[in-house]
Amino acid sequence: MGTGPLPAGVVVVSGTGTEIGKTVVTSAIAAAAVAAGRSVAVLKPAQTGVGPGEDGDTAEVRRLAGAGVTTLELARYPEPLAPDTAARRSGLATVGPAEVAEAAAKLATEHDLVLVEGAGGLLVRFDEAGNTLADAARLLRAPVLLVVPAGLGTLNSAALTGEALRARELTGLGLVVGSWPTAPDLASRCNLADLPTVSAMPLLGAVPEASGTLAPTAFRTAAPGWLAPALGGGWSATEFLRTWA
Repeated sequence: MGTGPLPAGVVVVSGTGTEIGKTVVTSAIAAAAVAAGRSVAVLKPAQTGVGPGEDGDTAEVRRLAGAGVTTLELARYPEPLAPDTAARRSGLATVGPAEVAEAAAKLATEHDLVLVEGAGGLLVRFDEAGNTLADAARLLRAPVLLVVPAGLGTLNSAALTGEALRARELTGLGLVVGSWPTAPDLASRCNLADLPTVSAMPLLGAVPEASGTLAPTAFRTAAPGWLAPALGGGWSATEFLRTWA
């Protein structure tokens, strides 16, 4: 399967919630870009729920996408909470949108593609002032890729996030299903057609469930097949809907 044009510059990867596949999707995009000969960096502004010396999301990106991907983590908090809450409880400093934008902009001078992976959803608080990943995206003037779950409830959260993006005059790059079930139920199949409508964003990929458990070599080989040309892959939304919707 051939690959399409790759995004360039900074892309913010957000989600409609937690544990929906943001890190695996980020890794897949990074792997596709590296395979095409692009230099890639992944920035994690705030890692929560991980203690000192433990592997976080950036380590998982390096494992899946390869050691050639540059990774940077700005802040780490031990409790699995929103970054602002986790920082307050731990007594550690928060990270604000200006710091995120500065770090991403610097990485962009040295790499073809910079992926900024958020924590939880778009409007999760990062600091005491209530700033969010959306504020960092606005400073960077970067498009936002939204990772969504497949099943029941995803339409509402995708619609709300789409509205939040438009209200802030941010560009929604598209949607990727973070974990497409091996045996999708009726809601998941119907959601494929409805997600672009309710969010006003195109469907740009679907990553099979448990892809993060693949051996790294197998993951890198398969990754372009999960992503649309806009993300550097050969995946077709039309063909996918024809199979499943």
